[in-house]
Amino acid sequence: MPATVPPAAFLRRHAAVLLGCLGLLAALVAFELATGRPPLGPDGRFGWWDGDIWSSTNSQRVADAYSFSHIIHGMLFYGLLWLVARRMPAGRRLLIAVALEVGWEMLENSPIIINRYREATIAQGYSGDSILNSACDVVMMAIGFGIARICRVGVVVVLILAMEIGCLLWVRDNLTLNVWMLVHPSPAIKAWQAEGRPR
Repeated sequence: MPATVPPAAFLRRHAAVLLGCLGLLAALVAFELATGRPPLGPDGRFGWWDGDIWSSTNSQRVADAYSFSHIIHGMLFYGLLWLVARRMPAGRRLLIAVALEVGWEMLENSPIIINRYREATIAQGYSGDSILNSACDVVMMAIGFGIARICRVGVVVVLILAMEIGCLLWVRDNLTLNVWMLVHPSPAIKAWQAEGRPR
């Protein structure tokens, strides 16, 4: 049975990776502040959770229904980087994954993607993420990366399927449909998703 690594030793061993991840998060926050993104959403309130994808506070809190998609991002990034750079230390692969997710968050909250969401998906009133939500999306990705690192492939596949199917049944949206609707919008899917909107 392997010995438990003391927290102080773990931090010393992985200090460069942790500092790199924090630096990337700081760069994201600075970028979004500079581009006028609200720190806590339009209501200016901190919140841990908002599960209503039709709410104006969706994508403004620490977590929401789309947090599961970001966890899946981390699992997919882990798998991809294991395939193409498996000899690279896991910490460096995590840094690459965080950089990719930060890049996506910057793009996702740009006018071109916000407008695309409004035109092609059910997110017609979407105005972008709060800085809090955007930064926490990156953390969710890192959690997914960590889960993929410690779990067997079969477990990760089951978790991805459970999150995708669960979100599909719950909010009629998930990572697969989100990508599909951004790349090749389907009026039939959009209409089906809209039927789930509370009256």
